[in-house]
Amino acid sequence: MASAAALGIAPMPLRAQTAAPRRGGTFRMAVSDFSSSEQLDPQMNEYRFMMHLQYQLRNCLIEVGPGGVLIPELATEWNPNADLSAWVFKIRPGVEFHNGKTLTAEDVVFSLNLHRGEASISEAKSLMAAITDVSVTAPLEVTVKLEAPNAGFPAILSMINMLIVPADDMNFAAGIGTGGYILETFQPGVRSLVKRNPNYWKEGRAHFDAIEIHCISDINARTTALQTGQIDAMDAVDTTTAPLLAAMPNIKLLQTKGKQHHAFSMNVKDPLFQNADVRLAMKLAIDREAVLTTIQAGYGSIANDQPISVAYAYHNPGLAQHSYDPEQAKFLLNRAGVSGLTVPLHVSELPFTGATNMAQLYAQHAAAAGITINVQREPDDGYWSSIWGQRPMFATRWSGRVNEDAMLTLAYSRQSLGGWNETSWDNEVFNNTLAAARSEVDEVKRKELYWECQRLIWEDGGMVAPIWADLLDATSNKIGHGEIGNDWALDGARCGERWWFTE
Repeated sequence: MASAAALGIAPMPLRAQTAAPRRGGTFRMAVSDFSSSEQLDPQMNEYRFMMHLQYQLRNCLIEVGPGGVLIPELATEWNPNADLSAWVFKIRPGVEFHNGKTLTAEDVVFSLNLHRGEASISEAKSLMAAITDVSVTAPLEVTVKLEAPNAGFPAILSMINMLIVPADDMNFAAGIGTGGYILETFQPGVRSLVKRNPNYWKEGRAHFDAIEIHCISDINARTTALQTGQIDAMDAVDTTTAPLLAAMPNIKLLQTKGKQHHAFSMNVKDPLFQNADVRLAMKLAIDREAVLTTIQAGYGSIANDQPISVAYAYHNPGLAQHSYDPEQAKFLLNRAGVSGLTVPLHVSELPFTGATNMAQLYAQHAAAAGITINVQREPDDGYWSSIWGQRPMFATRWSGRVNEDAMLTLAYSRQSLGGWNETSWDNEVFNNTLAAARSEVDEVKRKELYWECQRLIWEDGGMVAPIWADLLDATSNKIGHGEIGNDWALDGARCGERWWFTE
């Protein structure tokens, strides 16, 4: 299947639209990624359903705008000390929580400390491990001290876990925040309903009267719901139907290039993949061009087994491209003393639409290298908790993160072992290089260190990442929007407060 561009069908431009936003209406959206065990706890936001709902209810100190620019949210400004080992955040005055409480610096300290310490259950705990102190240093001022300089630290406070909640209130289920919408209904893994916050502090945001999120894992059901007007927007459009949707007069296809990569990850602690030659053989046993054209229908580009795309400031352009070479893969397996390698590959459609087909195509490619891949389709429900990170090899999806340090720390560092480090990769040189890059104040030296981090993953890591996958979302043609963010699906997961109805 050709891409929309190849058929002469242009996806909706992602530039800002000229029509002024209008207020009103109930926005109905469907998401593909959810769980029946989800909670409104800021520490636990791993599914798209929860990301969208949390951004509707709550704010961070900093927002990521289109193109990755950092925008003041509940912090009006942030400034470092001379050596970048401490950051001072000025807190926005006059902001109210949904329960009428006025936002204070104490709320910010409480919220950030949720992600620190041994008792924290936060998914972002590894990102906050370098903090030595968070304190109120003026009535509307918070100072964060770090164990080492970090030029990119403020970006971390834009991430979905870093939502600001009222101090000393662990009743997260109430959904209390400072966001543009107030919680009415929350059914984990089913739906949510929010109503507009009449006292929202942001001008020009939160245009809808209400928002419904529907959890629909089946791609055909999700697509049909959009085509028949039951919903107004959906994520994770199937690449095979994307050109057809783009051709429909009542639907807009939103195609966004960014940081998302579809991959298969190997657990490097498993006996199958402890040898680096075996891991490299697996990387050379997949035909990336075939995956891009056959599975992704051209909606993306070739990736190279490391997570930092050209959308990041410190992308390493000098790495030789891993390409399909079954004979070299055979050589590497022989050198590792492995013959007749059989690999169970666990997949579902939850990580990304088309994961099963991509795995089956990979199995065909790998056979030429003497590798038998047994594709095992798993149920969508429970995939992230029971399969991901717990099997020798499994399908995964990363949407990227706000900067290199966040991406590399979350997914590859020693700090994230037992958490988001899905491959259990623990490379001493990498860990030291990442720490050095984080604290390096010289721009050129910092770039070189992040380049080396990428090289080490490319050479030794446990991820087979054949493609950068464009974000493919679709909306009714009645939806208006500005420039689309590329950090997450559906406008950085902030479509609820950024979009509006045009009629």
